[in-house]
Formats: sequence, C-alpha cells, structure tokens
Amino acid sequence: MVRKGRKMEFAKGSQSICFEHSPYIVSSGCVVGSKESQGPLSKWFDKTNQDDLFGADTWEEAESNMQKEACVLALSKANLKPEDIRYLFGGDLLRQGIATSLGVEALQIPMFGLYGACSTSGEALALSAMSVAAGYGNCTLAVTSSHFGSAEKEFRFPLGYANQRPLASQWTVTGSGAFIVGTKKSQVRISGVTVGKIVDYGLKDSQNMGACMAPAAADTIYWNLKDFERSVEDYDTIITGDLGYIGHRILIDLLAQKGIDIQEKHKDCGMMIFDQKSQDTNAGGSGCGCAAVTLAGYILPKLKKGEWKRILFVPTGALMSTVSYNEGASVPGIAHGIVLEHC
Repeated sequence: MVRKGRKMEFAKGSQSICFEHSPYIVSSGCVVGSKESQGPLSKWFDKTNQDDLFGADTWEEAESNMQKEACVLALSKANLKPEDIRYLFGGDLLRQGIATSLGVEALQIPMFGLYGACSTSGEALALSAMSVAAGYGNCTLAVTSSHFGSAEKEFRFPLGYANQRPLASQWTVTGSGAFIVGTKKSQVRISGVTVGKIVDYGLKDSQNMGACMAPAAADTIYWNLKDFERSVEDYDTIITGDLGYIGHRILIDLLAQKGIDIQEKHKDCGMMIFDQKSQDTNAGGSGCGCAAVTLAGYILPKLKKGEWKRILFVPTGALMSTVSYNEGASVPGIAHGIVLEHC
C-alpha cells in the first residue's frame, strides 16, 4: 500500500512493527537530582542538581521543572524550537499526569498525555516513532519523568514519616529524559517496536515492583525475538527499564523456561543507575525517569559511537494506583520493546 510515495510501515508477527523508513533519535536531554549525581552514571547526565526541589516549593513542581529542562535541552541540541515539533508524547507517575501537563505547558506543543507507569519512556518512543514513520510529522518529542519525593508522597508515605523500606523496595529515580524523534538522519535509528501486553501473575506486593514487572518483560522480549525471527545473539545487549536485582533474576528464570538464555546479554537501568551498597537503594532504582535518563545519558552515546550496533531497550512498568492496591488488587506489569540501531 502506498501513500504519498511512501510505503506504509508494516506489522511484524504478533505484536511488533518493523519500520521500513526508520525514524531517528535526533537528540536527547536528561536532568537528574542529587542521589543520581552521586551514582555510577553521574558523568553521563547532561545536567545534575543538588537541590532536589529544583528551585520549586513542592516535589510535584520540581518534577515539572525537570521535564521542561529536559525538553529544552533536547530541543537546543537539535537546534529546534518548540514550534518545530509536531506532537509531544509525555507522561509521569502522578495523578492525571500533572508533572507533564504543568511542565510542558509553556512549550505549547500539541500533546498526547500517556500513562504506562515506569514503561512510559518506551510507550512515548514507540508512539513518536510510529507517528514519524507514518508521515504524520517530521519531528516529535517524547518525554517522561519521576521524582523520589513526589512518588513517595503519591504511592507510599510522606518523607517526614521516615518509614523503614523493605529489602525488595526500589528507590525512585529523580530525573527526566526527553528525546527528539524525527526524519533527520542521526547515528541512532528506531528500526522497530514491540508493543507490550498487560501481564498479571497475581502479585500484590506493591513494594516488590521488580517481581511484578518481570513477567511482562519476559513476555515482550519473547515476542520481540519471535516476531522479528531473531535470537538473543542478534542483539549486543538487552536492557530493561527498572526490574532491579530481584526482577533481573526472575526475568532470567522465566525466559530460561522458554529456552531463551539472556544472562550474558541482560542489563537493567535500575541496577546501573545506583551503587546498591553505598547508596542504600535496596533492590535498585525505579521510576519513569530511571530508564529515560539512562537511555539519554548512557545508552545512546554508546550506540552513537558504534560500541553497540543493535540493542533491545525494554522499559518496564507496574500498573497500580493508590486506590487499586489499597483495595487488595494485584499489580499487573507491562513492558514495551524498542529496537535501537547504530547507523
């Protein structure tokens, strides 16, 4: 099927899309807080701030400020203005996505508000790539964020409560990552996506998000390999969003049951962003910002340099709300796969 001289992109297998005209990640920007600036990836981030309030009066306003700063950084690197962007795809963890809506309001870009929990960076990149590949715009902007203070306030306890954190818990990353996806050629392209399904193993421990999300990550990785008729060896590495140390082990076991061994290929943003022992982050990092800032700051530079030729980036999310888990509902997971290639 042809539209305006361009072949339509085509579905691949059960739940994937292969882009014949691959969109590119033109630029990115990432902003993090104080704890992230003290972690193993500190030198890779564009901007760090020792004031986790980012000059604001509330955690929520601080998160909005981070989003705006990340977007402005990505635009500046690409020599673009907000009016050059056709659509913005963005989301966060807060109710009604207020960190995003209040953060990007000043940019006045037509916006789609998203919620995929900590998988939101993958959802935003997938929709951005699909829009560009289909010819609906030459430039789109994908952005997401999380903040330790606002997430604790939203989902757990006020910081002043000083509650003891269980060993299975993860530390929400204070950070925001933004990505310009467009037709302008760069050194990294999005060659395909695998859209995840909701996977629910009936787990109800909202503090053990790695266990809740790992089944969804395993499902998405399985279908990506099946849909694209690839093996694990076809990727230089497979990087999940924020399974942490517990989810990592579960993911390895679940895929091994399907005859897929990713032990030597797997990395996780939640395991990379903090030093587990010295920073006291228990099972690792989490939050929408975890995968986003690791992709923007650490992963993309390696792809640009050609250190990695092709990777599978799989942000993961635990789909819960303050209402659902307080009413005893289980915590389903979702994960989206983004195929990134050096070019």
